[in-house]
Amino acid sequence: MKNRVRVFQIAFTYIGTIVGAGFATGREILQFFTQYGHLATATILISTILFIWLGTKIMTLSRKIGAKSYEDLNKHLFGERMGGWISLVMLVILIGVNSIMLAGAGSVFMENLNLHYQTGLILTMIGTFFILRKGIQSILYMNSLVVPMMLILSILIISQTMKAPGATKFLTLTTEHSLPTVWLAPLLYTAFNLVMAMPVLVPLGSQTGSARAVKWGGVIGGAGVGFMLMSAHFALSAQMPGITQFEIPMGNIANQLGWFVQTIYIILIFLEIFSTFVADIYGITLQLQQRTSLSRQTITIGIMLICYFFSQFGFSSLLSVLYPLFGCLCFFWVLRLTIFGFVPTRK
Repeated sequence: MKNRVRVFQIAFTYIGTIVGAGFATGREILQFFTQYGHLATATILISTILFIWLGTKIMTLSRKIGAKSYEDLNKHLFGERMGGWISLVMLVILIGVNSIMLAGAGSVFMENLNLHYQTGLILTMIGTFFILRKGIQSILYMNSLVVPMMLILSILIISQTMKAPGATKFLTLTTEHSLPTVWLAPLLYTAFNLVMAMPVLVPLGSQTGSARAVKWGGVIGGAGVGFMLMSAHFALSAQMPGITQFEIPMGNIANQLGWFVQTIYIILIFLEIFSTFVADIYGITLQLQQRTSLSRQTITIGIMLICYFFSQFGFSSLLSVLYPLFGCLCFFWVLRLTIFGFVPTRK
């Protein structure tokens, strides 16, 4: 029984880390999938398979080598020197990503709760600081509460979308984008999100005693990410093209289910953003602890202040510019992870 609980804790934490600002709000889905029309169903399937396979591989490999942070895994994959440089590049990427997470929290407060943008940023930072004082267990518990609620609401949105006039649009939507662009999108999306999740997947895998729990946690977590991708794409497709004008498109869709469901969904969007932000800040802190003599709390505060500065540029602008760029940078890392075991590691 205890092992089964651990499996679902791992799975929910995996899902909760991937389902961040761009995912939960719908902006990521529009950019990497829905805008490509009916072909998005196939590309979502590709992403799901990669999430199951490579997410499980990250945690399994981390457990095998006893990695303390994602830098240890990078050095194992690429060798000591190159792995160190790649970790520095990832540090920049992750700070940019968490700036987007923070900006997403501000957008939720401003657009859906009628509060100031800065209020969302500050409350997210304060909450993160206090939760991280309890370590990775707090991350597990938080996702074990939030993710099941999000899965239930995803099912509710699917059931309501099936009754909508545009329910079959996901089968008929066309796109003007070239085929190479369409098929590259799921690879970039998966690569970026795996790197984004790596700061928490590495310690999660290495700190789990059961190899079986790690394996099944990765499988269930990857499948869960795929399910939520498809449910969001299904709902967004039914509202195309008008839905693209909203900063939080999934919040607008939830509004059609009534004020109560919308309120719950907006709260969950914030909690998903929050859980991803907490997990990534935790992983970055572990990595920087290996490079500096600063205390964990000092590092955490410093990282959040940097994210706060960059979050002032806004959510959608950061998402549209940085996510594709980050995806390209992360693609190289995922390619190495994919072929690891077949090609020798350089020292």
